[in-house]
Amino acid sequence: MERQVRAGWREWTGLALLALPTMLLGLDVTALYLAVPSLSADLEPTATETLWIMDAYGFFIAGFLITMGTWGDRVGRRRLLMIGVAAFGAASVFAAFAPSALWLIVARALLGVAGATLMPSTLSLISNMFTDVRQRALAIGVWATMFALGMAVGPVTGGALVAGFWWGAAFLIAVPVAVLVLAGAPALLPEYRTSGGRPDLLSVGLSLTAMLPITYALKHGAVHGLDAQASAAALVGGGAAVAFVRRQLRLSEPLLDMKLFTGRAFRAALAVLLIGLVGFGGVMFLVTQYLQFVEGLSPTAAGLWMGPPALAMLVGAIGAPLLAGRMSPGAVMSAALALSLLGYVLLALAGPGGRPSVIAGFAFVYLGLGVIAALGTDIVVGAAPAEKSGSAAALSETVQELGVAVGVALLGSLTTVLYRNGVEAPSGLTPSVADTYGDSLSGAASVADRLPPAAFDAARTAFTSGLSTAAAVAGIAVAAASLVCFTALRHLRPLGHADREAEPIALTSMSGDGG
Repeated sequence: MERQVRAGWREWTGLALLALPTMLLGLDVTALYLAVPSLSADLEPTATETLWIMDAYGFFIAGFLITMGTWGDRVGRRRLLMIGVAAFGAASVFAAFAPSALWLIVARALLGVAGATLMPSTLSLISNMFTDVRQRALAIGVWATMFALGMAVGPVTGGALVAGFWWGAAFLIAVPVAVLVLAGAPALLPEYRTSGGRPDLLSVGLSLTAMLPITYALKHGAVHGLDAQASAAALVGGGAAVAFVRRQLRLSEPLLDMKLFTGRAFRAALAVLLIGLVGFGGVMFLVTQYLQFVEGLSPTAAGLWMGPPALAMLVGAIGAPLLAGRMSPGAVMSAALALSLLGYVLLALAGPGGRPSVIAGFAFVYLGLGVIAALGTDIVVGAAPAEKSGSAAALSETVQELGVAVGVALLGSLTTVLYRNGVEAPSGLTPSVADTYGDSLSGAASVADRLPPAAFDAARTAFTSGLSTAAAVAGIAVAAASLVCFTALRHLRPLGHADREAEPIALTSMSGDGG
């Protein structure tokens, strides 16, 4: 039985230090959304390159999270955190001054690899520092809230930096955070390592070989159709995924213990997190473009308009655990997703000039996200055996990062296809201008001074139609997720219920063994 010692000032100050990279991770997920117009004008990426710039970060975080959790057992959690935060700062400088779209994609991928070291390190260190169960629950709650806060303020921060400086400034906020963490970690954070086994490099390779080709197939197929290139990538990724699962089932110390998926609550909560984050990630990407390209707002103004949805997310994240102390967390999540469905309906009905409807709709989406992010991890971690709680937490974060990236890829690609089918370049344009106009709304905006006014109006209408369709598709998926919550998770007891057997949702069961 682990001796529970109440944390003192050093641990709480250390938590404040850990909150900085945690918030930075959330901020970096969303801060770039409002930099897209400025970035597009400078680097002139294609629509597909723009999607890669947006979601390479999330895909590489998701791909390396579990691996980095295992590696931290060998090298030490504090050491891994310091290595990761130094690499994150360096990659951020590289991204800020990237000379082309290709190099920015590379920088975003490196940021994802570095970011994957931070998330399991911070959470595992919190588990080590706070051994009192009540204090540990509070500390983990602060950790989760800071990540949500980072995602919420990302658009506002990114918009202000882009307006005051240039698009690369959205990345440079990581530099002072890295300096503070590197300076304070040796004094405030304990070192912790176990005798965990070495990461299985073949499993790491198989996981990436599964994820990246499948992502490429989705992107390429959305732009060019299901041609030989997309089909080959899908086959390679699917084969690697099957090989990965089979290898995990054979290994005595797998990279990912597949037995975790035998629990119904575990599977259902992961599915809900994935679906919810897919809808959020895609809609977030499209709404920020709507505010700037369709409504014509500056990055700063667009960021300020994102303030009410951000507040709704924080209300959901803070209020959900309070409600879940009185009723089933599954019921709370189901009701929140049903409420967020109203947001998708408002987005699906919005048109040009529908800014209030778009903001109100996105606020409902954000509210639902706050609730499932706060309670979903509780359910995933609590549904796993105590000795697997660290791996379960890493898997929960993997699914959430993957969900955001998949949402950008799928809903962004769907909107791009609908845009291209909905516009026709007016006569009299040069071939290069006509191609840029027909590629994406951001492309049309970059050549707006060479277009007839009616042509850009048609581009805005086509994009808004794509946004409406994407919101409708996401809404259908979220409705299904709400039904999953109601049917598969409503049996869960309220948080803190005395009957431990029926309450598999306590974050305080997290062990300090990390990933």
